[in-house]
Amino acid sequence: QVQLVESGGGLVQAGGSLRLSCAASGRAFSTYNVGWFRQAPGKEREFVAAITWNGGSTSYADSVKGRFTISRDNGKEMVYLQMNSLKPEDTAVYYCAADQWGGLDTSTHEYDYWGQGTQVTVSS
Repeated sequence: QVQLVESGGGLVQAGGSLRLSCAASGRAFSTYNVGWFRQAPGKEREFVAAITWNGGSTSYADSVKGRFTISRDNGKEMVYLQMNSLKPEDTAVYYCAADQWGGLDTSTHEYDYWGQGTQVTVSS
C-alpha cells in the first residue's frame, strides 16, 4: 500500500513557474514508477509526465515537453514536477500516481495508487 499527497499548487501568471511535490509513504515506494496527470474541468484526466523507479528514464506529454521536468528523491520518498513557462491551458488539478508493475505508462488504468490532487491555475 502506498499513500500519496500532492502539494505546491496555486495561482500563477502565464510565463511563471511552480514546483509540485508528491510525498509518498508506504512500502517500497522506491520500487514504483510514478506519473503526473492532470484534469481540467469538463475534460478527461490526461498524462503529463512519468519517471521510472530509479529515476533513470522519463517521459512527457508533447504539450509539456521542454517546459516541465519530473524528478524524484527516493531517500526522501518524494517526486517533483517543475513547471516552467506556464500557460493558461495548463490550468487543472494535478495528480501523482504510483505504478508498481509497468514502465513509463501514460494510461490512468495502469496506475495503482493516486493522490488527492492539487489545483494549478494559470492566469493570462
